[in-house]
Amino acid sequence: MFWACFLPDGKPSNTSVRADKESASKEMLHKLVDLITSLKLTIACLVAAMLLVLAGTFAQVHFGIHLVQQRYFQSLFVWWPPDGRSFKIPIFPGGYLVGGLLLINLIAAHVRRFQWTWRKLGIHLIHAGLIIMLAGGLFTDLFEVESQMRLTNGETKNYSEDSRRDELAVIDTTNSEFDQVTAIPEAVLRQKRVIKHPSLPFQIVVRNFFQNSRLQMVDESGNGAQAIADRDVGAQVSVQPLSRATAPNGQNVVSAVIEIVPVDPASGATQISLGRWLVSDALGAPQTFSWMNRTWQLVMRPARYYKPYSITLQKFTHERYAGTEIPKNFASRVTLIDPERSTNRDVLIYMNHPLRYRGETFYQAAFEKDDAATILQVVHNPSSLAPYIACIIVAVGLLVQFGYHLVGFARQRRTAIA
Repeated sequence: MFWACFLPDGKPSNTSVRADKESASKEMLHKLVDLITSLKLTIACLVAAMLLVLAGTFAQVHFGIHLVQQRYFQSLFVWWPPDGRSFKIPIFPGGYLVGGLLLINLIAAHVRRFQWTWRKLGIHLIHAGLIIMLAGGLFTDLFEVESQMRLTNGETKNYSEDSRRDELAVIDTTNSEFDQVTAIPEAVLRQKRVIKHPSLPFQIVVRNFFQNSRLQMVDESGNGAQAIADRDVGAQVSVQPLSRATAPNGQNVVSAVIEIVPVDPASGATQISLGRWLVSDALGAPQTFSWMNRTWQLVMRPARYYKPYSITLQKFTHERYAGTEIPKNFASRVTLIDPERSTNRDVLIYMNHPLRYRGETFYQAAFEKDDAATILQVVHNPSSLAPYIACIIVAVGLLVQFGYHLVGFARQRRTAIA
């Protein structure tokens, strides 16, 4: 038998080598499947998830909740040091990695081990509910959009704003009936590149970008500070770069220096620059310039999400407990107008009673001092029903599983008595 595996010159045959490779591949595949479906991996993921939640909870003492979510739960790894260093090393699996492995482990173990019989129907339902819950949590994290709508009495808006993301709005105000807005996200500005858009007859060249900054008038800053731009208010302001704000109540002031470079509409060649402009959160009023007989405005503002309907605040009510300043209840009576669906109705939004419309939920979140304005939290979550569906399926699975065993136990007891 030994001689049959070799050619006359002592070399192994191709058939033998191929068989050995296939055997090794199958063995590695079996080991991989055993690892993915093992109970040890399940326990390891659950322990890692508990440690991750504990670490994230402690981190909220020093950092904001959104920053903690990004570092610990919306990442594949937790990195050290977190900020300020060019060299980083992964020190712990992040939420995406732990949750993804747990989801794969649950699905693979269910497919491999459990028998598809009516007797195991309860187990199947329980696992299906857990899978839906994990997948729903992942989809929520990936696709949920949170924003705010600030309204004063009598004010109407058809957009909400994201205070954690900025955008550069280039607005064509030539037409008196409407404005044409071209919004450039903060993530695009951060790349410091040449920005082109069909709606703009010029290029926007990003010369500097500051994730956080402090603005001061040149004549007040001292220390030989110079203006970083040469047009409008930017010619009188100096910019001091700051590290990213990480405190729970910290706020970043996003700033950028952009250059407007006209483009010839016929040849596409660039022309003489219109100058450099400073755009920042700290600059309230838009900056205006003219080109090709059109009036343009530049403004850095929170990212906006426009809607096919509008909300008008009719009245904001703020009730307090007698003799204190502790809020008892605060509510907003608004008018919802949707021309596409012929909707025009009044709605009262208050604690635990949100407005749900067109896949978005409006919560009464906060209000400003002296009750000058109400703040509605706007949440768009395409997976909002996943937790409810998962809980119902798990509950049904538990009832079916315990009911099946209860009936079997009752039958055995009647048989024993008989």
